[in-house]
Amino acid sequence: MQIVWDLKETNVRDAIACFPDPKPAYTTVATVMNALEKKGFVNKIAQGKSHVFSVKIPKEDYSGFKAGALVTNYFNGSFSRMASFFAKDNKLSIQELEEMIEIAKREINKEK
Repeated sequence: MQIVWDLKETNVRDAIACFPDPKPAYTTVATVMNALEKKGFVNKIAQGKSHVFSVKIPKEDYSGFKAGALVTNYFNGSFSRMASFFAKDNKLSIQELEEMIEIAKREINKEK
């Protein structure tokens, strides 16, 4: 997705060119791009013998979707379990956790 956001639209060959060496196989990138299209994250338009893929959703929306899936799939839908895991695993201080709470409060208040 990052490559599609960076390029705005791309075909598989141009996307492959953006990867560092060793580059992934054409079929691998094509499979991922088609999966992104089926999930509704990119648009797919036929162009000659290939396809052009373009951004369908903003990065923020995609990030929210992926974060939600992370919480659901790995933390049984519990944000507090996820926060606890990252706090313990990354050895966050109480001050850092309080900062996270303040940021969350500000974001929640923006939505109101």
